[in-house]
Amino acid sequence: MTPQRIDRDTVRRLPKAVLHDHLDGGLRPATLVELARSVGHTLPTTDPQSLADWYYEAANSGDLVRYIATFEHTLAVMQTREGLLRTAEEYVLDLAEDGVVYGEVRYAPELMVNGGLTLPEVVETVQEGLAAGMAKAAAAGTPVRVGTLLCGMRMFDRCREVADLAVAFRDAGVVGFDIAGAEDGFPPADHLAAFEHLRSESVPFTIHAGEAYGLPSIHQALQVCGAQRIGHGVRITEDIVDGKLGRLAGWVRDRRVALEMCPTSNLQTGAASSIAEHPITALKDLGFRVTLNTDNRLVSGTTMTREMTLLVDEAGWGVEDLRTVTVNAVKSAFIPFDERNALIKDVILPGYEAAL
Repeated sequence: MTPQRIDRDTVRRLPKAVLHDHLDGGLRPATLVELARSVGHTLPTTDPQSLADWYYEAANSGDLVRYIATFEHTLAVMQTREGLLRTAEEYVLDLAEDGVVYGEVRYAPELMVNGGLTLPEVVETVQEGLAAGMAKAAAAGTPVRVGTLLCGMRMFDRCREVADLAVAFRDAGVVGFDIAGAEDGFPPADHLAAFEHLRSESVPFTIHAGEAYGLPSIHQALQVCGAQRIGHGVRITEDIVDGKLGRLAGWVRDRRVALEMCPTSNLQTGAASSIAEHPITALKDLGFRVTLNTDNRLVSGTTMTREMTLLVDEAGWGVEDLRTVTVNAVKSAFIPFDERNALIKDVILPGYEAAL
């Protein structure tokens, strides 16, 4: 069957869900300029459009380490209560504007304490900003629910401490945990104590794996650490030959482990060569539970509408494919089953019917 093709305006109206999106990678350029001025931080440029262009060009190096280095400027303005409140609130409003009805935002509290805030104060402030954004979005008729993932940085030693935070704030908007940062040389099992603690407290977690490092990273994240989802996971294709799945790829597909795939970001870091050849399409067709995500909206110059449109225009996706990855994301969200089911039945599926 030929997939039902749709245009960008229709894509914008579709209800969307995003599981992999970093708070410090999605600031509005104008906000970054204003906050940098208020804290005395020097940016590459103070023109918002030129700054957005600088981010996109700097991130297109094909190197994950350099990609991560672009966060120096966003983190510099996220060290105060004012900066965190504003960026969190605007984060939600930007999702709502893009048609997102469910999102999970992730960030590393340990990277936001240079201004004197404690780790718990960082989490409390971000949650306050997210709540304000959700209230404004609902009042505007574009409701969006946003849950929080707290990230430990894999190259540092505070992952267990951040895991404790995830447990402490599990009833205050935090829905799970992640580890982020440079993959190569920093295996997830280095933080096994954090993952064991989370499992003992029944807190779900995802792990960045299979982006800059290959199958051993994915295997360790799943079979040693016990991740319920995989951040990126594009290199699971190394365990698939001529459509035949190896043991690890079979495990991921058969047990419905969600892959949080981020096509534009993967092109920028060198994990994929083009949108047309990005593994998300082949993996979807093989029955994997793939999800579509933005990763870092400022750094990648993207939105969920843009990611969907790129797949429609360059990889031949149709409306059924977009609906599949959206439902996949909600099925694998770190919220209770009844709430996931209600989102799919009452929001996602009717929203697709109304938009088309």
